[in-house]
Amino acid sequence: MSSSRRGLLFIVSAPSGTGKTTLVERLVKETPGLRMSRSYTSRAARSGERHGVDYNFITRQEFDAMVREG
Repeated sequence: MSSSRRGLLFIVSAPSGTGKTTLVERLVKETPGLRMSRSYTSRAARSGERHGVDYNFITRQEFDAMVREG
């Protein structure tokens, strides 16, 4: 999607281990213009998760600073 167009936001929510990532990765692969966002989290990475791929892992202090800075 071009930056001049207003897009749609889809939120996929379900318990851990139910296939959310698998579903979204397939949708992104098969749908032109669809992108997946990557969230920031202050929790520790779980086994197999990679910074900058699955989440942006930051400290609580970094998170609080980002909130203060808007």
